[in-house]
Amino acid sequence: MCLILLAWRAHPEYPLVVAANRDEVHTRPSAAAAFWEDRPEILGGRDLECRGTWMGITRAGKFAAVTNYRDANGAGGRLSRGLLASRYLENGDAPGEYVRGLAGAAYRGFNFLAGDLEELWWVSNRAAGARRLEPGIHGLSNHLLDTPWPKVARGKERLAGALETAPAVDQLMALLADTSIAPDAELPDTGVGLERERALSAARIVSPVYGTRCSTVLMVGRSGRTRFAERAYDAEGDEGATVQYELRLAA
Repeated sequence: MCLILLAWRAHPEYPLVVAANRDEVHTRPSAAAAFWEDRPEILGGRDLECRGTWMGITRAGKFAAVTNYRDANGAGGRLSRGLLASRYLENGDAPGEYVRGLAGAAYRGFNFLAGDLEELWWVSNRAAGARRLEPGIHGLSNHLLDTPWPKVARGKERLAGALETAPAVDQLMALLADTSIAPDAELPDTGVGLERERALSAARIVSPVYGTRCSTVLMVGRSGRTRFAERAYDAEGDEGATVQYELRLAA
């Protein structure tokens, strides 16, 4: 995913709220969010090329999500970054234990979030050490946690507004659907050129080769009742199917 907005213990009824966009080349084969046939305790989309995921949750409340770190030289390992998430969801490690044991050199630049019902951690192989998140609203794109790129800063503000009442799936999907381009003066310089920086500055990227493939909303209630919704987009940016799930997490 290339935009993750999350509220961790920032709402009295929803300990975890996530609104995220997955940006990827349109030709990469993927499966829409579902409970996995081979691991039915896991709910999430799936990369059919390497069998990882960009975001998922288990019935026991383990949560994972990943973004790429934008690095023009592409230095690093060759393992799919989606395996960071799928391997965490599949094993029995606590989130802190898992992130501290990662071999970051095996992957190209990444940001990784791993949590459960008690704690939430962030780690990047482009930063020193893992960090346990404090309650609040956080944002990730293709740099480090809470780097104030325009879509991260705007997204955090809009997520905070959504949390003033009870958050709703449609409201969070609308937040993620923003295709506006940031002014040039606000753009980062990540080595990909000005035209590319402009295109990538939108919360939802519309491009025939690489763009937003889906938007995902996750809302975990204090009682364990959880909603998970995913909306697909095609290469023209047209809206596709939306799938929704409700489950109650194990205590």
